[in-house]
Amino acid sequence: MTGSPPPIAVAFGASTDAGLRRRINEDSHLAVSPLFLVADGMGGHNAGEIASATVIHEFSGLSGRESLTIDDVQAAVVAARRRVAALPAGAGAGAGTTLAGVVIADVDGEGYWLAINLGDSRTYRLSEGHFEQVSVDHSVVQELVDSGQLAADAAQRDSRRNVITRAIGAGSDAEPDYWLIPAEDGDRILVCSDGLSGELEQDAIHGILLAEADPQAAATRLVHEAMVRGGRDNITAIVVDALAVRTRTSRTCERDTVPANAAGTTDADIDGDTLPRAVFAGGF
Repeated sequence: MTGSPPPIAVAFGASTDAGLRRRINEDSHLAVSPLFLVADGMGGHNAGEIASATVIHEFSGLSGRESLTIDDVQAAVVAARRRVAALPAGAGAGAGTTLAGVVIADVDGEGYWLAINLGDSRTYRLSEGHFEQVSVDHSVVQELVDSGQLAADAAQRDSRRNVITRAIGAGSDAEPDYWLIPAEDGDRILVCSDGLSGELEQDAIHGILLAEADPQAAATRLVHEAMVRGGRDNITAIVVDALAVRTRTSRTCERDTVPANAAGTTDADIDGDTLPRAVFAGGF
């Protein structure tokens, strides 16, 4: 409706850095309403930064709208996968990337976060004092934790912690996971690459999000703190605040989950970086 408020009015900030051990930054990100996405190009392949930039460029064509549908997002994933697969030799062929984040959605006139995830970049939500990781890592260690073969507190130190099981490119054709989450006034969303979550414990991330009221200041400080803790990988953070959320009726559920299937590298370059399972164990 002309003149109506957007589904979610937002303020946001973003920060990225190559870190202390990387020659280049293979992370790409998009922070333009209604899209807030991070793509982490994978080490061990040629030009991971090209794969991540290719995916973000595909999604950037959707920027400027008030909201997106899951069909819009799924179509962009298909197109991005096709473009990454078509990268030529010497300019990204065989590369891959994670993809995580949220887009603003309108569901029956109400504002929702539509979260997407492929890989081990992460999306967190701080809402009404509750801080949680929305996304679930597509990684070998997460599979081991879920099956009871690895303690959760040991996952961060496990040698397989950077081996992912889903990606765009790098031989993976796995589908993303999606979550459709009713937005609330005051929500704070964090989208980050594993260069952040790998250096900062969840409690430290939570504390910074509480301490820094301005989203740009929060994103900048998160990246800075990850650098202070070691900066072993590329680091990207996007912080998005819901200033006002359009609602029509009282909500009775906290979250609706959309099924995933709805509708020349040196050892130093690889250490601590995201790897597809094909590199680590011979195939997805």
